[in-house]
Amino acid sequence: MSGFEQLFPGRLPRLVMFDLDGTLIDSVPDLAVAVDNMLLRMGREPAGIESVREWVGNGAPVLVRRALAGGIDHSAVDDGEAEGALEIFMQAYSESHELTVVYPGVRDTLKWLHKQGVAMALITNKPERFVAPLLDQMKIGRYFKWIIGGDTLPQKKPDPAALFFVMKMANIPASQSLFVGDSRSDVLAAKAAGVKCVALSYGYNHGRPIAEESPALVIDDLRKLIPGCLDLTAEITLPDAAQPPCGNAIVVVTRKLWMKVIKALARWRWRA
Repeated sequence: MSGFEQLFPGRLPRLVMFDLDGTLIDSVPDLAVAVDNMLLRMGREPAGIESVREWVGNGAPVLVRRALAGGIDHSAVDDGEAEGALEIFMQAYSESHELTVVYPGVRDTLKWLHKQGVAMALITNKPERFVAPLLDQMKIGRYFKWIIGGDTLPQKKPDPAALFFVMKMANIPASQSLFVGDSRSDVLAAKAAGVKCVALSYGYNHGRPIAEESPALVIDDLRKLIPGCLDLTAEITLPDAAQPPCGNAIVVVTRKLWMKVIKALARWRWRA
């Protein structure tokens, strides 16, 4: 039985929202190059790819602070130093994404969902300036009607604001939506939004098994969502039932922020 058949018996979700890094693409090699370039320019030792793999997932500012701290806990990092380092990192990361690859099964799954008429969105903590060009480079951008970057809204995952925002734009309730990610932040955001969450075991979760976060389903290949596609060995977990968002839970977006989002989405050439 496929993932969709287990989570949505007799139907498909109407909306599937995806994380990006660690879920659809392996971007750590390029992120590690940028982090090491930043550290070297600051007279520090490079961190290396394995360390960066444990630090990613909470946006560029946090990644930079962790690199400066040399670990997950970055509370002692000087804010001024972190700000300067972030500028260096952003410049370094903008120069190349040649080492980034799409995970196996991703294109097949996105293509299948598109043919079924399922609406798709991308919600990532990656800065928005990198997202659309990277998706186009990976040749998967056309599948997403809504794209939310880490600085499109004031909140990042694990805050559920981006999920609420997309569901409101799509006019699709949480009960007919699904979120697919790879990290604790993804699972927490989905639970807070009242949305079922599928987690990928191969992604970035700070070195911890993603099953510890009790998503609705853990798989090692996106194609395991599709009926009849692969012989399933998916691990099913039984998390505490997520409470649906209360009736008055809405995303409060100011007029200025609405204009920012609309302009950002226009730059990404909304996919029909």
